[in-house]
Amino acid sequence: MRTPAPRPRGLLDDPTIPKTRSSPVPVTETDRPAHLGFVAHEIRNPMSTALWTAELLGRMSPADRAGARGDKLTGLCFRSLTRVRLLVEDHLLCERLEAGGYPIRAERLDLAEVVEAVVGKLLGENPPLRRNLAPGLAILADRNLLERALDGLIGAAGREAAEVRMEAGAEAGRVVVRVVGGPVGSLEDPAKGAPSDQRGRALALPMARRAAAALGADLTVDGAGYKLSIPAA
Repeated sequence: MRTPAPRPRGLLDDPTIPKTRSSPVPVTETDRPAHLGFVAHEIRNPMSTALWTAELLGRMSPADRAGARGDKLTGLCFRSLTRVRLLVEDHLLCERLEAGGYPIRAERLDLAEVVEAVVGKLLGENPPLRRNLAPGLAILADRNLLERALDGLIGAAGREAAEVRMEAGAEAGRVVVRVVGGPVGSLEDPAKGAPSDQRGRALALPMARRAAAALGADLTVDGAGYKLSIPAA
């Protein structure tokens, strides 16, 4: 019997980095009010900013709106609305998955093609994504949920990062995706008082955790990044 070749060392194999695992624990009924309080706070702030900037723009003359101040207010309004959109979409997907009301349509997917699609849809300000994917990786997953999970991991890893790195390879009948960037966050649901995220990605990891569970995948915090193990096709 041939001895399997050792897996190449990758982003999360640095022996100087302690390896940890975060269990994808769902929010409990006791924690739910605190979690919803956090969600409301995260949405309320950028929504208020979007509303007052839109009001200011409406009061300005056409000449002022076309000037530097108008451009600044327009940019601030757009960033605030993008932040609200990300938060609302992530929260609603969390709720749908918690309620069991999301139809899963698994199909054979080419990982590289899915990743490129996710990159093309990224919203907000994101650092460059450096990709190192083994060729020919195919997975069995619901496309939309997989895209959302990868989007959440890329968005979370982009916090305070100059770049985000992604690598993927085949391991024991599964496809393992590793994403490394800024400081790692928690997969658990944030509660009121948890740190805010000015980019609108405060719910990205809880969303990715639920999406991964629905896909039959395993999402963990591993050392300096995130590890997503998906059934291979």
